[in-house]
Amino acid sequence: MRELSNGNWYAARLRVRYQESDQMGVVYHANYLNWFEIGRTEMIRQMGYTYRKMEEQGLLLPVTGLDVKYHKPARYDDEIIIFTRIAAFSGLRLNYEYDVRRMSEEPDEHMAIGERVWSTDESLPGERLVTGSTQHVWVNGDWKPVRLDKAASELYSALEKVWLSGKG
Repeated sequence: MRELSNGNWYAARLRVRYQESDQMGVVYHANYLNWFEIGRTEMIRQMGYTYRKMEEQGLLLPVTGLDVKYHKPARYDDEIIIFTRIAAFSGLRLNYEYDVRRMSEEPDEHMAIGERVWSTDESLPGERLVTGSTQHVWVNGDWKPVRLDKAASELYSALEKVWLSGKG
């Protein structure tokens, strides 16, 4: 498994919905896991691929491991950016890293989400709330491990390109 400690960050924006918070207006801790999924789904979309297309090719990418660190709580109506990057990948496995941040109320023209990528040497905007990672394995419809480079070479090449671009 090739590891990448300093990959490029892709971003997805959302606003905390009322249903995601408790009576105190604080986001329930498990909702961050949904946000991680949003981050990786949008990263793949920004790369020109979709999870739907992967599934149509008979590929699934279940979570096999999860790490989360809570720094500060998100609150109802906060504007959130989920930064996502590939931390490691091989033909069989893919690991993501996340940095969930609260944006200030100040308008910020450089935040054209989906139109840019943050390189490893750039500071991410916003206030850090949660960091984490997920580990995944490529499987087919029968949940048997599958080598992505053999089953979907186009997707493998796209991921490899993202991984290599983060190596600088």
